[in-house]
Amino acid sequence: MLDKITELSHEFGTSEYIQGGGGNTSAKNKETLWIKPSGTTLAELTKDMFVAMDRTKLAKLFETKMPAESSAREAAVMDLMMAAMYPYSSGRPSVEAPLHDTLDATFVVHTHPQLVNGMTCARNGSEVCKRLFPEALWVEYVDPGYTLCSVVRNRIHDYVTAKGKQPELVVIENHGIFVASNTAGGIRKIYKSVMSSLRKEYNNAHVSTALEIGLPPSATLRNDMSALLKRVMGAEAAAVCASGAFKVAEGPITPDHVVFMKSYPLIGETTSKTLAAFKTRYGYFPRVISVKDGVFTVGATEKNAELTMRFAKDGALVEQLANGLAGVQYMSDKARNFIENWEVEVYRQKVAMGTT
Repeated sequence: MLDKITELSHEFGTSEYIQGGGGNTSAKNKETLWIKPSGTTLAELTKDMFVAMDRTKLAKLFETKMPAESSAREAAVMDLMMAAMYPYSSGRPSVEAPLHDTLDATFVVHTHPQLVNGMTCARNGSEVCKRLFPEALWVEYVDPGYTLCSVVRNRIHDYVTAKGKQPELVVIENHGIFVASNTAGGIRKIYKSVMSSLRKEYNNAHVSTALEIGLPPSATLRNDMSALLKRVMGAEAAAVCASGAFKVAEGPITPDHVVFMKSYPLIGETTSKTLAAFKTRYGYFPRVISVKDGVFTVGATEKNAELTMRFAKDGALVEQLANGLAGVQYMSDKARNFIENWEVEVYRQKVAMGTT
């Protein structure tokens, strides 16, 4: 079972399905849930890295009265999750472990494919999902963590009441999908169907599923931008990554994009003045800067800047696909603020960046 979920993790750990440490996978029997550690990439998982959790103890999460205040609630949830780990496990379990546990299927693979999020981030996403995947469970956007797990748990209960079985496909607005099956072949079959159906949908809508990127910026532009960003932003721009121009996402797309590239880019004229104005408006310097002849991302390290660029291109394609349907639907201010200040996501980013 662990060999199979490891294989699935590698198979769905490519850039077509997730970026960085996004997504998570699990396998379970009656007593134990094995789940990906928070922040670890699917591509690098080995079977001994999975966090083993006592399902009886994990189930107590939904029997415990939680604090109303969000940070206190999430801290209490994490304490209960850590207590459910078997002593021989290390790392921190994915925050979505309770959701994986709620699905009865042996294997669960959760990813954030661009093709899927073009739909989940579109204004008509729920209608497209219902038409293409009538047996799927669509869930409106909910803050990740305990709140999401609780809402999905209740929705699954309603689904079972109505249909007599659990869903194999759960689609979450502005987030991604969960695919559940008792066999590895079942996981692959569902994903193949989902991706194929969405490619046809975009083709019918005459929207390209590839991101158009311009020629690499000139050495002069790269040097000038790098010098400016380092001078104004200091250590936050210790590393600068450059790309040919593309139309960057203009707002918060999904939780993962908010974590790694913040909610908004700086688009257009980039000077000391516009950078300072951006920070005054949003409370932080931009991590993605788009000018006429290139896109630049910054980070404390080269790995950080390069990963942010991956998310910038991923988000750009998601917005392109969503606009090809009925237009993009960004996360609300309340939703993005929760992600920007959530300790769990700060931890996950540190692991992904190799700083913890």
